[in-house]
Amino acid sequence: MLEWICAFDKNLLLFLQQYLRTPLGDALFPIITALGNYGLIWILICVALLFTKRYRRWGGAGLCAMLLCVLVGNLLLKNLICRPRPFVELPQVVLLIEPPYGFSFPSGHSSSSFAAAWVLLRARRSWGIAALVLAALIAFSRMYLFAHYFTDVLAGAALGIGLAELTMRAFSSAALARVWQNCKKAIGKEQ
Repeated sequence: MLEWICAFDKNLLLFLQQYLRTPLGDALFPIITALGNYGLIWILICVALLFTKRYRRWGGAGLCAMLLCVLVGNLLLKNLICRPRPFVELPQVVLLIEPPYGFSFPSGHSSSSFAAAWVLLRARRSWGIAALVLAALIAFSRMYLFAHYFTDVLAGAALGIGLAELTMRAFSSAALARVWQNCKKAIGKEQ
């Protein structure tokens, strides 16, 4: 089964390179993938939410979910699974970006993007839909740019959504609600 999945992953990426790669995509997808570098776009959005009374809790949940993605996905799973990136296994494809470091599974860009987008979807549906579209574009860009396999991106998205759900549930529990209220009071006193 694992061999079949690996063969599917490689064939899908080669299909993308052969049939879907265009000059427009070559110009656009490095920019889209850069939006997800280090989760920076998502961090900026969540930090901005911290400055609004109505969405402060959602900003905190998004930041916590992304931190969990780094801990579980990038530090734990990538180093346990040690899957080489596509451009290492198939060096004939010319990269359009600097070669990413580290292992491939799961995609960190996808996990952080989908974690933040999922929190935004819960905070406000219109924001969330736009964020999910951007998260999907970032995830697709990782395959287009030969940085990740499909299963890396899929696992990253699932990990991000799952950790976002866990974080939002934790942020809504009674004990954390009290802690959150105390933090809000402390922030309110500083302003």
